[in-house]
Amino acid sequence: MINNKLLFPDSIVVVGGSNDLRKPGGKVLKNLIDGKFKGDLYVTNPKETEVQGIKSYKSPLDLPYVDLAIIAIAAKYIIETVELLTKHKNTKGFIVLSAGFSEENEEGRKLEEKLVEIIDSVGGSLIGPNCIGALSPEYHGVFTSPIPKLDLNGCDFISGSGATACFIMESGIPQGLPFARVFSVGNSAQLGVEEILEYMDDTFDINKSPKIKLLYIENIDKPDKLLKSAKSLISKGCKIAAIKAGSSEAGSRAASSHTGALASSDVAVNALFNKAGIVRCYGREELINVASIFMHKELKGKNIAIITHAGGPAVMLTDALSNGGLSIPHIDDDKAGELLNELFPGSSVSNPIDFLATGTAEQLGKIIDFVDNELEDIDGMAIIFGTAGLSKVFDAYDMIHEKMKTCEKPIYPILPSIETAAEEIKDFLSKGRIFFSDEVLFGKSLVKIVNTKAPLDEKPVFDDINKDLIRQIVDDAEDGYLSPGKVQMLLDAAAIPRAGEAIVTKREDAVEAATKLGLPVVMKVVGPVHKSDVGGVVLNVKDLETVAAEFDRMMKIKDTTAILLQPMLSGTELFTGVKREDKFGHLVMYGLGGIFIEVLKDVQVGLSPISKGEALGMIKNLNGYGIIKGVRGQEGVNEKMFAEIVSRISVLVEIAPEIFEMDLNPLLGKADKVVAVDARIRIEN
Repeated sequence: MINNKLLFPDSIVVVGGSNDLRKPGGKVLKNLIDGKFKGDLYVTNPKETEVQGIKSYKSPLDLPYVDLAIIAIAAKYIIETVELLTKHKNTKGFIVLSAGFSEENEEGRKLEEKLVEIIDSVGGSLIGPNCIGALSPEYHGVFTSPIPKLDLNGCDFISGSGATACFIMESGIPQGLPFARVFSVGNSAQLGVEEILEYMDDTFDINKSPKIKLLYIENIDKPDKLLKSAKSLISKGCKIAAIKAGSSEAGSRAASSHTGALASSDVAVNALFNKAGIVRCYGREELINVASIFMHKELKGKNIAIITHAGGPAVMLTDALSNGGLSIPHIDDDKAGELLNELFPGSSVSNPIDFLATGTAEQLGKIIDFVDNELEDIDGMAIIFGTAGLSKVFDAYDMIHEKMKTCEKPIYPILPSIETAAEEIKDFLSKGRIFFSDEVLFGKSLVKIVNTKAPLDEKPVFDDINKDLIRQIVDDAEDGYLSPGKVQMLLDAAAIPRAGEAIVTKREDAVEAATKLGLPVVMKVVGPVHKSDVGGVVLNVKDLETVAAEFDRMMKIKDTTAILLQPMLSGTELFTGVKREDKFGHLVMYGLGGIFIEVLKDVQVGLSPISKGEALGMIKNLNGYGIIKGVRGQEGVNEKMFAEIVSRISVLVEIAPEIFEMDLNPLLGKADKVVAVDARIRIEN
C-alpha cells in the first residue's frame, strides 16, 4: 500500500544523518537540503547535536511526529528504530537505504520480513531496503547523483536497481530527457515495480500525471498486476518502455514437447510485454532513445523523410528503418523540382533529402515546410545535422527548434556533433528540446515503438465449449500424459476440429478401422513420447495388407500400448502448443510446423487468454506468413480458422490450468479447414 506520507510528506527525518557526505546518511541529507524540501526536516544521530546546519536528535523518541523516515543505519538497529517511529511518532512512510537484508543471507531475510510486518501493522509504506531512495519534485530522497531537473511532463522511472537507475539517468540527461519521479525499489520487500506502477495507474490524472513510464526490472514477481496496470495506463494514453534484465538462461530445462523446448521465462516476459503494449529494451541507451522518441509528437504511420547534409548517416538510418519495416518513400513529384531549385546544385530531394554540407539554415527550413505541408504520404521526419567545426550551427538548430513548434508531423533531431557542436547543443537543450546522437540507435528504437502494438481488450468467448466436461476429464486425470482417448475428448469438448481416428490393440481391429476411416491412413504408436524417433509413424498406408503388417511391427516397439490410425490428410503443416510458466500462466505458441518449428523456431508466443483478433495479428508476424497466405499458386491456409483454434486452446487452459504442456503438431491447414492431426496433453497438478 502506498500512502501520501511516503509520497507527499510534510516532515522527514534522516535516521543516521551525517556531516560526512561520503556516507549515505550525509549525502541524502544534503540532497534534501539542496532540493529545498518545503516541510520540516529532522536528523537523528546519537553522536551529533547538529548535522549540516540541522538540529540532531539523540534518539527517535526525542523527535516530534514525523511523516517519512529515510533510514541510513546498520541493519541490526533498524527494527528497533522502526518500532519506535511507528508506535510513538505516527510515522507511516519509510525509505530504508541500508543493506544487510534478504540480499545477503537467511538471517537478513527474516529481518526484512519483520520490518515489513511492523510497517504493515500501521498501514505504512516501505521503499527498500537496499535501495538508493526516491526522487520527486516534493523531495530528493536519494543518496546518489545525478539529480536531474524534475519535470512532471517528463518520465516516471521505476528501477529494481539503484546503480542502474543512476546510470540510466546519466544516459538520459545529456540528451535532454526530463524525469518526473524516480523510485529505486531495492529488495522490493513491500513495494516493488508492480505496486508502484499500480499506484500510478490508480491515481492517474490525464491533465497532471506523467504519461511516460520507464521500468528497469530484475524480477517479475507479480506478472498479473504488471499486465493489468500497464494495459490500463496505456489505454489512458501512457507509453511504457522497460528493460527486463536476465534474458538468457543458465542451462536448459529438459522438455518433452516442442512447446516446452521453446518456452522459457524470457519468452514469457516477451509475451507479457507484447500483451501489455510495453516496448521492451535491452540496454540503457536503447531505453533512453525509446523514451526520447516518446517525448516527441506521435508518429501516425510508417513513412519517414530523412533530411540531412551528410550522406553516410542518412544511408545508415535508411537501412535501420527499412530493415525494421518502416518506409523511406521516393519523392519524385513536380513540387520536388520546385524545392530542388531552392537548394544548391548537387542537392537531392529524392529521399533522403540531401542538401549538402554547404546547406543553410534557411534551406533547411524550406525543406521542413515542404515535407510537412506538401507530402501527404510522409508521416514524420528525421533531421541529421552535424558540423565539421568550420562554423557555428546555432541558426540551424534554432530553425529545427522553431519548426518543431509549428509542424504537424513529428521532427526527430539527430545531432551527432556532441563535441564539435557542444555549445550549440547545450543551447538547443536549454529550450527544452531532446535530441539523438546516433542515427542507427534512433532508427532501431523507432522501429521498436512502431512494431509494438497497443493492447487489445477483446476477451475470447465461445458458447460451444463444454466447461463441465473439460473439468470432469481433468479432475479424473493423474499427472502425466493423457491417453489418446482422453485427448480426443478434451479437443471435442473445446470444439477444436480434429482428424477422425481410431485406437486399436488388435490386428483385426486395425484393419476394420482403416476400412472405416478410408485408405490411405497414417499409423502411429501410442506410448512412446517421440514417435518418429523409434519408427513409430508410418504415412500413406494404402492397402489393408500393409495395415496388418505395420500393426504387427509397430506393436513390438518398446513402450507401445496401442496403435492410432487416422486418415491421410493433406495441407500446410501448422503447429500450436501450450506451456505453463511459473507465475505467468500459460504461454500459447503457434506457427508453421515441420522445419519451421524444428529448425527455424519461427513461432509467435502469446499469454493466455488470447482473442481471435490477437491471434490473427500475431500470425501475420510470422516470418513464414507468406506460406500461410499462399505463394506461387499454392493454396493458402484459412487464417481465421487457425486463429480461432489458437484462441480456443487458450480458453481450454484457462478452464483447465492443470494442463502443463500441450502440443497440436501437426495441424493441417487448407483454404476451407484447419484440423488437428496429432495431439499430446500433459497434466501436472
